[in-house]
Amino acid sequence: MTANVRIHDLPAQDRPRERLAAHGAEKLSNAELIAIILRTGMKGMSAIHIAEQLLQKFGSLGGLACASLDELRKIKGVGRDKAVTLKAAFTLARKMAEELRHEAPLLDTPERIAELLREDHRHAQVETFQVVLLNTRRRLIKVETLSQGTLDTILVHPRDVFRAAIASNAASIVIVHNHPSGDPTPSDADIKVTRDLIRAGQLLKIDVVDHVILGRATTERPKEYASLRELGYFYS
Repeated sequence: MTANVRIHDLPAQDRPRERLAAHGAEKLSNAELIAIILRTGMKGMSAIHIAEQLLQKFGSLGGLACASLDELRKIKGVGRDKAVTLKAAFTLARKMAEELRHEAPLLDTPERIAELLREDHRHAQVETFQVVLLNTRRRLIKVETLSQGTLDTILVHPRDVFRAAIASNAASIVIVHNHPSGDPTPSDADIKVTRDLIRAGQLLKIDVVDHVILGRATTERPKEYASLRELGYFYS
């Protein structure tokens, strides 16, 4: 789409708001969804073009969510009001993720674990280790943050993991940590920690369901996470 095409000049079926109403939000691109939040463009520049510039500048939705008001306002077409609106939208997304934790969601897949904790790790600059405590129906009891490491190293001991599980009467746990590099591929240390925790859980009769590593999705790697269970590091 060229910069001088305005949204209201497009056929109705090509306008983001009309497309969302007709086909649902999931059918829209990130740029189209951001354009709806921006509402209007500026003279000679559509809201979609501004949205595309934002994504190009910050690289991803995660990068855009991390941008400050001053950084957003440096993009042509984004004034104070649009910057504030974007910041509010991303903050609401984070708050919604926090609310989900209090609704005892079912956490029976790595996708659901990643969805629950995505916002916690989106801005992290170091590795953060968390344990998700589950009841017998695989519903959330709570999330415990146990430790934070360096850029690419994290230390955790099984006694800390299972102390939290025992105190909450958890039937099972999911281990979660992030890779600030964005690549969720497990390291040798990640695999060793996982196997140590599986063995400790077997002794305590607390099931280690999975170890989910959070990163960032790319064109070549569509998943933003890696599941060590899916990768075959858990034994049946």
